[in-house]
Amino acid sequence: MAKIKNLETLGKPARIAVIVVPALIYSIIFTLLLLVPKNRQIKAQTAAISAQEDEIARTEGMASKLNLLKQENAMLRERLQALGEQLPEEKEVSQLLAQVSDAGMRAGLQIISWKPGVRKLHPSKIVWEVPVNVAMTGSYHRLGNFFSALTSLKRIVNIADITMSGPRPNGNEAILNISFTALTFTAAEPGGLSK
Repeated sequence: MAKIKNLETLGKPARIAVIVVPALIYSIIFTLLLLVPKNRQIKAQTAAISAQEDEIARTEGMASKLNLLKQENAMLRERLQALGEQLPEEKEVSQLLAQVSDAGMRAGLQIISWKPGVRKLHPSKIVWEVPVNVAMTGSYHRLGNFFSALTSLKRIVNIADITMSGPRPNGNEAILNISFTALTFTAAEPGGLSK
């Protein structure tokens, strides 16, 4: 093979090939060994960054809901406490019934009998019903005052089976024989819920 001593002795296409071919080989080697792997690495890191940004957005969404859920939880706890105040605990039932009796006497009614009934589990199985059969005498107007006083109690007291009979005059009023069932509720024990 003959040595090429001078590029000028070569033809123009050969000279172009001598200059372009090594540059082309270097470009191909650079592309295959450096550029393609780096592009793959960039794409992988871009995908990882995108996944992390999605995770951050999802977590921020959950975090923004957390404050709302905390506020809602606080409101529900306050509501539960308010509702809990309406249901006396077992030991508070007698105190509540005494308040009902006192309200009747303050209204000017005369209590004839006060008979606590047998408590029974409400069909909801969440509360016990505690009935008290009450007989009293007094005017219709005083009975209205008594019922009005019951609405100011913090506890739930339902009045059922009201009967009024035997009106007899007493000055400007008619005195009635009144009987009803005062029904209050107490929270059922956890065991009562499964019955």
